[in-house]
Amino acid sequence: MNLNDPIGDLITRIRNAQMRGRSKLSTPASTLRTRVLQVLKDEGYIRDFRDIENEGHKEIEVELKYFEGAPAIHEIQRVSKPGRRVYSSIKDLRLVRNGLGISIISTPKGVMSDNAARDANVGGEILCEVY
Repeated sequence: MNLNDPIGDLITRIRNAQMRGRSKLSTPASTLRTRVLQVLKDEGYIRDFRDIENEGHKEIEVELKYFEGAPAIHEIQRVSKPGRRVYSSIKDLRLVRNGLGISIISTPKGVMSDNAARDANVGGEILCEVY
C-alpha cells in the first residue's frame, strides 16, 4: 500500500478509534509514527504503545486513554501537510488553546512538543496540534 502521509493516517486512525470508543488501535510501524506516539505518551494523551509483529509485517498497537468515558484527546489535527509544509521558528511558535494543548514539532534535535522545543530553543516543522 502506497501511503503519502503517514502522520495524517495515524491521526485519522486515532480520531476514528476514539469516535467508536475503542481502547486499542493498530497502525503500520515507522520511526516517525513511533516518535509522535512517544510525545503523545509523554504528554499524557495516550496510555501506551508497543511494537507487534502481525502476519510478517510490523505494526504499532496504541492504547488510548479515556477519563470518565471521554477521550483524553479532544481534538487532534494535522498542520503541516504534504501539499503545504508549515515551518516555524521558536519565536513565532504560538500556543495551542492558550497553553492547554500542544504542538508536535519535527526539529533538527528530534520530534518533540512545543514546550520542549522552546526549552531547546529550536524551531521546525509543525506536524500536528493536540488538545
